Amino acid sequence: MVSRPHTSVGVAVAVAAASALVLAACGSGASADSGSSAGNGSSGSGSITVYNAQHESLTQEWVDAFTKQTGIKVTVRNGSDTELSNQIVQEGEASPADVFLTENSPAMTQVENAGLFADVDKATLDQVPAGFRPSTGKWTGIAARSTVLVYDKRKVQENQLPASMLDLAKPEWKGRWAASPSGADFQAIVSALLELKGEAATNEWLTAMKTNAKVYKGNSTAMKAVNSGEVETALIYHYYFYGDQAKTGENSVNVGTHYFKNQDPGAFVSVSGGGVLTSSKNAAAAQSLLRFITGKAGQEVLQKGTSFEYAIASDVPANPALVPLKDLQAPTVDPAKLNSATVTDLMTKAGLL
Repeated sequence: MVSRPHTSVGVAVAVAAASALVLAACGSGASADSGSSAGNGSSGSGSITVYNAQHESLTQEWVDAFTKQTGIKVTVRNGSDTELSNQIVQEGEASPADVFLTENSPAMTQVENAGLFADVDKATLDQVPAGFRPSTGKWTGIAARSTVLVYDKRKVQENQLPASMLDLAKPEWKGRWAASPSGADFQAIVSALLELKGEAATNEWLTAMKTNAKVYKGNSTAMKAVNSGEVETALIYHYYFYGDQAKTGENSVNVGTHYFKNQDPGAFVSVSGGGVLTSSKNAAAAQSLLRFITGKAGQEVLQKGTSFEYAIASDVPANPALVPLKDLQAPTVDPAKLNSATVTDLMTKAGLL
């Protein structure tokens, strides 16, 4: 499971012969006030259930604000990207979930490929630039995070760092970089590499990674290893660094950030997703939640909060502490084409999983 700056709640599954699967671990949103939702169409009423693989604190901020504005009660059931996407596919049309939120795109694609997403309302899609949502319109981006190479400023100068993520496969980088290959974050980065460079190049890079990289469990653990001098660099997402800096900075005081830019695979910006399930018993309310998250109020939670993920919709600027999205020079990747199944197969073949 991906290391996160919050406590993840596991989801246990019990299978009954002729009944829907029930998740054991769950939490609920705050009690509701009356109100109306912004946007076109009915906002719905009553209650909905969200399967949440985003940061729990971030989603709770969204849910609390949404409930206060609309009066719609939200139950949140937390887990990881892969855990919950597999759960939804297993449950199928019997799923009790109305909405699925993730940290990365491949889990959304898995559910989409299973035919379990309803179309997202046009009013919601119109709030999100095309580059931050899949071409299919079956779900939408809700936030984003950038790939970054963090490095030990005491041991490495920035001009000594690789120009491309692909350079980490070179012999001179043996033992000098770290990653968390078991996490959904890293697997999303590999998914982008696969889409951009193809299977042969991805397999070659992963094979070299097996030799060159030090493996840690969790991005925050990998960054801590850089900070403590265990390893010179680590390939992670940006918000681990900014989140630590905003607190005590004790796990990043010796750490610098290196953005590959130039449309490099290492400049990949991963889109966090949200979608309404075809199994939803309250589709109007489910659509209203997505419209809220991608609207101005929902995106301002990203801009002003402590998640340090990028706001991407409704023309809301990112948190001012972050490198502007336009300056990242990210490659163009259709989130609908990110393939988690092939990636895990390739990583398993390379001995990384």
